Amino acid sequence: MKNKKILVWFRNDLRLHDNEMLVEAIAKSDSILPVYFFDPRYFENTRFGTAKTGIVRASFLLESILSLRKAFQRFGGDILLVQGKPEDMIRDLVEQFDIAEVYHHREVGPEETEISGHVEDLLWTLKINLKHFIGHTLYNKEDLPFPIKDIPDVFAQFKKKTERDAIVKACFLTPEHIDFVENADWGQLPSLKDLGFETVAGAMIEKYATGGEDSGLQHLAQLLEAGADIYLKQNTKHTPEKPGFSSRLSAWLTIGCLSPRMVYWKVKEAEGVFGLNANFSQIFLGLLWRDYFRFMFKKHGIAFLQETDLEKDIMQAIERVDPALEKWKTGCTAHPVVDKYMYDLNATGFIPHSGRLLVATYLVHVLKIHWTCGAAYFEEKLIDYAPASNWGNWASVAGIGKDARSKNTFDLNKQIKILDIAVADSPSFA
Repeated sequence: MKNKKILVWFRNDLRLHDNEMLVEAIAKSDSILPVYFFDPRYFENTRFGTAKTGIVRASFLLESILSLRKAFQRFGGDILLVQGKPEDMIRDLVEQFDIAEVYHHREVGPEETEISGHVEDLLWTLKINLKHFIGHTLYNKEDLPFPIKDIPDVFAQFKKKTERDAIVKACFLTPEHIDFVENADWGQLPSLKDLGFETVAGAMIEKYATGGEDSGLQHLAQLLEAGADIYLKQNTKHTPEKPGFSSRLSAWLTIGCLSPRMVYWKVKEAEGVFGLNANFSQIFLGLLWRDYFRFMFKKHGIAFLQETDLEKDIMQAIERVDPALEKWKTGCTAHPVVDKYMYDLNATGFIPHSGRLLVATYLVHVLKIHWTCGAAYFEEKLIDYAPASNWGNWASVAGIGKDARSKNTFDLNKQIKILDIAVADSPSFA
């Protein structure tokens, strides 16, 4: 009988634990071919004059792929690293390795969805099935107490109903054995320079986190071993406000080095040891917000971000050089809290959610600059950039999200007050 080979297309799912796609591919095949495509579209410039992927996130991504490669090598295999667009390269791979099926995780962002469509169309001509999996959310869509089309647009309602009526499934077990397709050349991991980054810029990175499944699991373990009573100290040189809790799991969650379900069940275990506390609740809330924005994109598509004359407003915003926007980007606004958060963003790729709300409020409601300019800059700079969460949060700040009137989403008056207090308390503004 002819051996069945399955190509496993990795995207934002760079882990072995709780990976249904990988588990099923192993179970349904005689051997698998793991593949990661370095798609040049993700390293190009946008129409906003920003990069799709900045150097901080690119560095984290490379570390994460290397970690997955080493994990596969411990099983006696590897992951094939390919430079090029998936729809341009996958035909040759299917024919070269006699692939019977292709597995991948479904995304919700319009660009990612379009890429999946191109690949599916190409495979259809080859009579090869592209099987979709959903592994980026805490709740599977079939476990929700409502169909996608009826998901509440208001986050508070979504939260109440899911917490009351939905279930979080158990994690899929990490594979104990993997058979790989025979292959002599698995490809080289590109350098930052290979991806188009100037090497000098790399020296400007302040290390925030190390990419990879092992690093993510280690961070989670340390967080929970301390009873989640961790207030990760903000650098007082750059951040004027009192430290607040942040799990800082988002970078690993975004590209799938950590599974949301793994985080959920590990925190549940910790609750049994330490009891309930506000920090655990914040972790659960963050997971729910991630789900909410992904399901909003699934329900509405790009219409989730639509407003009257959106395209016209974008063109007007990008056709002129706005000195205020450039000062905001570089942390030179003369507003102490905004500048210090923007310094941290540029240096490390991370600022807490409260900081993101403040700098977004300042850009949109004080400087009166169109929100998409800020969203595009965050797309470049954030180490934990996720399309649904980033663009959804910016839309909420601008007041055009589907949940725009909900106080659970964004309180403009509160954010303006915080900005005003920060100025009043700053010696430089006395």
